[in-house]
Amino acid sequence: MIVVRLRLDLAYDGTDFSGWARQPGRRTVQEEIEQAVGRILRLGEPATLTVAGRTDAGVHARGQVAHVDVPDDALGELDGNRGPLGVDERLSALVRRLGGVLPPDVRVHRVSVAPGGFDARFSAMFRRYAYRVSDVVGGVDPLRRREVVWHNRALDLGALNAAASRLLGEHDFAAFCKKRDGATTIRELQRLEWTREPDGVLVAVVVADAFCHSMVRALVGSLLAAGDGRRPVEWPGEVLVRGVRDSGVHVAPAHGLCLEEVGYPPAEELAARADHTRRVRTL
Repeated sequence: MIVVRLRLDLAYDGTDFSGWARQPGRRTVQEEIEQAVGRILRLGEPATLTVAGRTDAGVHARGQVAHVDVPDDALGELDGNRGPLGVDERLSALVRRLGGVLPPDVRVHRVSVAPGGFDARFSAMFRRYAYRVSDVVGGVDPLRRREVVWHNRALDLGALNAAASRLLGEHDFAAFCKKRDGATTIRELQRLEWTREPDGVLVAVVVADAFCHSMVRALVGSLLAAGDGRRPVEWPGEVLVRGVRDSGVHVAPAHGLCLEEVGYPPAEELAARADHTRRVRTL
């Protein structure tokens, strides 16, 4: 049997999902898409997706990437009444049919045949998240309440960035992660920068090669404490150096976080990148 690996580029509003990963008795993004793909391609059972970033409950995604392996002949289920379609036409038909089957809070924007060596998770060079927070008096615009967190204290942009600069680079982020058995907490934080948009919303752009569980929201929580003056700008960096969870670090709410982009190397470097990512990290 010939198997084809498909890349899916997708987005979702995480509000009503219990995160990405399939969980018994809970509504998840993974299960919704797997069931839809399996139904459309008549696989007999749900497909099995591998995702670039397993987002938590309530976290959104605009640039999520996943891959799925399907039998080549299953794509023939997409042929129309006019006879066999080309590969691109079949994949376009799959996107269209997914749009009709999936609920409106999850969309697959593009399906393509993945290059050799592509792995949605391990081939990734970076993940870019955005965290959105508003300190406007009176609260967030009601039309943006699902994606912007209200912070009931004034935030200083300069203080936020001064504190953020102390966290950049490759470190053990154990102080900002939920520890998992057998998993390392060493990560390379490539970018952490705050801007204030014209409407007053503050946006933290966070880029790393990978993130451990709750890392972005814990980093943001520590920076908000420095940004509103409750802590000095040096404090998040001091927590990082100590390497243990600090009771003063409050994990920021999930709904302010969105996975914006996953970046990959050129096709010829995908397999090597996946092998490199699978190594055990040390400092």
